[in-house]
Amino acid sequence: MKLRLQLRFTGLRYTEVNIWKDPEAAAYVRSVADGNETVPTVRVAGTALVNPSLRQLLEAVRAHAPHLL
Repeated sequence: MKLRLQLRFTGLRYTEVNIWKDPEAAAYVRSVADGNETVPTVRVAGTALVNPSLRQLLEAVRAHAPHLL
């Protein structure tokens, strides 16, 4: 929830997915979060971040998808 609020001020576009309504999304999250359904889980250019801070997310975007900034 905190990350979602912080993202509003970055200008980054993102797609929010409810893993409890999307079985494929839930399976993906479990596959990258040691079997847990941890949210937020964010994917940046194929790199998964489990419960990242805004700083960690922005670092991943800079490293893997700088054109999005």
